[in-house]
Amino acid sequence: MTGYGKAEAVLDHKKITVEIRSLNSKQLDLTVKVPAVYRQSEYEIRNRIGKRIQRGKIDAYVSYEITGDSVPVNIDRKTFTAYFGQIREIAAENGIDWNGSALDAAVVPAVLRLPEVIQNDQQTVSEAETQALKRCVEEAVDHMEQFRIQEGAILIADLLSRVDKIEGYKQEVVPFEKARTETIKARILDNLEKLQADVDRNRLEQEMIFYLEKLDITEEKVRLANHCRYFREVAAG
Repeated sequence: MTGYGKAEAVLDHKKITVEIRSLNSKQLDLTVKVPAVYRQSEYEIRNRIGKRIQRGKIDAYVSYEITGDSVPVNIDRKTFTAYFGQIREIAAENGIDWNGSALDAAVVPAVLRLPEVIQNDQQTVSEAETQALKRCVEEAVDHMEQFRIQEGAILIADLLSRVDKIEGYKQEVVPFEKARTETIKARILDNLEKLQADVDRNRLEQEMIFYLEKLDITEEKVRLANHCRYFREVAAG
């Protein structure tokens, strides 16, 4: 089932953001992307998500922004140049007119927010920051599960409305059953009359009974009613 969850943790010098997206899949296919500074927590993040989500193609993204001036940071020039150059190339390939300083000024802040552009010189992560990251992961999973629950409720409501229609159609068929049998019986007798064949009426009646019994759909209606009932029980559970 599809889902999305996002959570943020604001510390003195940075803001941590965790985003989790899920798509339908029969098995768990989990991808976790974390910045280098949190690499030591990747295994635990993966375990925390994996314990709570059993199925789906799950993509988890961890990012952070520096919010204070007290922590020394550097801009990775090579990474910045690579991002900026690729954006220019994509613009040219798609016929976007790059008109100089105005567009440069708009793109620069966006590039600075991309992964690994800003490097924190303080590579050690405090215990408080690690705990904040873990809480953020749990909260993002909570939000994603709520999203999935809401989506599931909408799907169940839609499916139950379709079950109502199926049960309604089953009742609408009833008046046509006897008419259908009589129509087929009359057609057989009419065809025999046209053939002007000499038939044994007793044998004909027996054969007609056997043939018309095959047209009876009582068993199918009972099965259909049972399937609808069972679906409602499962949906309610």
